[in-house]
Amino acid sequence: MTGRQRIIAALKHQPVDRVPIDLGGTRQSGISVFAYHHLLGELNIRRTPRVFDLYQLLAEIDADVADRFQSDTVPLHRPAVAFGIANDRYKPFTLRDIPVRVPADFHPIDDGRGGLKLQHAGRDIAQMPATSFYFDRLEKYPGATHPDLVAWHPPRLGDAELQHYARESRWLFDETDKAVIVALGPPYELFNGIGQGGFEDWMVTFATEDDYVDQLYTLLIDQWLENLHRLHAAVGDRVQVLQIADDFGAQFAPFLSTDMFRRKLLPHYKRGLDWVHANTDWFVLLHSDGAIAPLLDSIIEMGVDAINPVQTTAAGMDPVLLFQQFRGRLTFWGGSCDSQGTLTTGSPNDIADETRRNLDAFSPTTGGFVFASVHNIQADVPPRNIAALFDAAIHYAPREHICP
Repeated sequence: MTGRQRIIAALKHQPVDRVPIDLGGTRQSGISVFAYHHLLGELNIRRTPRVFDLYQLLAEIDADVADRFQSDTVPLHRPAVAFGIANDRYKPFTLRDIPVRVPADFHPIDDGRGGLKLQHAGRDIAQMPATSFYFDRLEKYPGATHPDLVAWHPPRLGDAELQHYARESRWLFDETDKAVIVALGPPYELFNGIGQGGFEDWMVTFATEDDYVDQLYTLLIDQWLENLHRLHAAVGDRVQVLQIADDFGAQFAPFLSTDMFRRKLLPHYKRGLDWVHANTDWFVLLHSDGAIAPLLDSIIEMGVDAINPVQTTAAGMDPVLLFQQFRGRLTFWGGSCDSQGTLTTGSPNDIADETRRNLDAFSPTTGGFVFASVHNIQADVPPRNIAALFDAAIHYAPREHICP
């Protein structure tokens, strides 16, 4: 099977020849440029890594590295991935004493405390503290600013962006045999993204102004439908997976009740995803962290085919229970190893053992599972631990049941 065939089969809940693997197919299954720099050294590859996501400081996964770890996916990124900075040209830069290449229009300034900050039109929009490995957003998103819905308009995909998607999707489809993933949620993610930067302000609005929230969501989905139509016209079936992202879960419970999810979010998301399933062959992958098990039936109803990252250490996200309850109805994309503990501080053997246990629970070669790190691999993960994580999937064989 090719990587593309393997991912499609997994999403159709059909048997696969080996565990399907995603490394860097999305902005939530990638790797910090700091960890990637050390991984290249471990692999004896002399290369300066490129930072394609300036927000999370994620590395672009090189083709030889993707092949080493048998990744079956490739991302179709926006032309400007973060902060409106185009990714068409790159320049040398140094981050934390590590040589990297960054988009040419990335011009951070010293924050006076050993960190960096970004400005737009004279305003601070992001800051990377001296001890941090990413930028924090400082600007408020539209939900938190409570826009006038008569005057305010969500972003529309422009002709230049569509030309980029058409060109890049053609290259990825023709020149690789991997599944192509494009991220295009509502112009702002409905629950979480609409409030990033002023999240508390948005949560008050979300909980207390039902009519306003409904009108805002209607406006956002109207624009999403137009954007989806234009995107599909540009890329057609050269894309296999549409990714949306909206964090519904914290570590111990969802951010919101099932009732509130079904009343406020599900109808709007379903309107968009119904169009996707009626008009395209795309599968829908939702990225949502945390303890979202109580919401999964509703998430399936709204039109989601697969969830990521399957945070197995969050409450209610035990792989055995998830597989028993949702097998055949939902593809699990992630669920590999505890990224908050084992992957960073454990030994390669610890990582391999935990990963194999989770793989056993998800029965990955029968379909309905794609292997990935549980969110992006962080800056302090040792390169041998990264290799142990993916090698556990590469060499995985289902356990044979011995009859008594």
